[in-house]
Amino acid sequence: MNFLKISIPELLELGKQKNAEYMQADPFPSMYFDNLFDDDMLRKIIAEFPEIGKDKQDIKYENPNELKLATRGEYRFGPTTREFVHFLNSQPFLEFLQNLTGIKETLLPDPYLEGGGFHEIKPGGYLKMHVDFHKHKLTKLDRRLNILVYLNEDWKEEYGGHFELWERDMSKCAKKILPVFNRLAMFSTTDYSWHGLPDPLTCPPDRSRRSIALYYYTNGRPEGEVNIGDKARITTTFATRDGQDSGKMKWFNTAVNLANDLLPPIVVKAIKKFRNT
Repeated sequence: MNFLKISIPELLELGKQKNAEYMQADPFPSMYFDNLFDDDMLRKIIAEFPEIGKDKQDIKYENPNELKLATRGEYRFGPTTREFVHFLNSQPFLEFLQNLTGIKETLLPDPYLEGGGFHEIKPGGYLKMHVDFHKHKLTKLDRRLNILVYLNEDWKEEYGGHFELWERDMSKCAKKILPVFNRLAMFSTTDYSWHGLPDPLTCPPDRSRRSIALYYYTNGRPEGEVNIGDKARITTTFATRDGQDSGKMKWFNTAVNLANDLLPPIVVKAIKKFRNT
């Protein structure tokens, strides 16, 4: 199956050409590409997109920081989606990412799709500002890179759902990316890569924000990308926006972040299921 609109050699060269732009991006290394993938192939994936929440393995995030849906692993993928995700985890695409990001350590895919796969946010949903976990809970590898492939045809600005990148000190939003069809967004994962979809989605009731998320890892990482005490963190860290998020959310984040530091992961998971009623 032809996944790209360009050849593999052209893809590898594109990564090299965009390396400096990626590394120097504000507020942290990041980039997006439009129309890199074959449109018809992505439409087949849209046709395979499941009704998330109907399978017992699906994940429902419902707490003050998250209101979204996700699949687990690749068992809910149709044949085209499975082939596409395998391509995104293949040697040529990994070499493209390595050329683009300048990551020196060997970049590795995650066949378990921990936290990845199909993501969906429905009207009113959100994902508050956060930095991601730093260690894969099974492989213990270091999480270095996120990519997002958006599947939203005819997505309008007024629908919201922008992917927001915030300053290192969480003082303001530095960049907003609209999740339009055939847009590939990516960024380096560190203790300072604050990102999210913090405001409730305002699309029509018959629409939702859909994407495929994949994460990439290395065995070890440069010093300074994460705080010393966070190097082994296997949970997400959320933050509130001054003057924009509620006091209840700040309390919730303080409790969860403290739990991340002190309690076993199974207890932290239970706390995150608490609903802000």
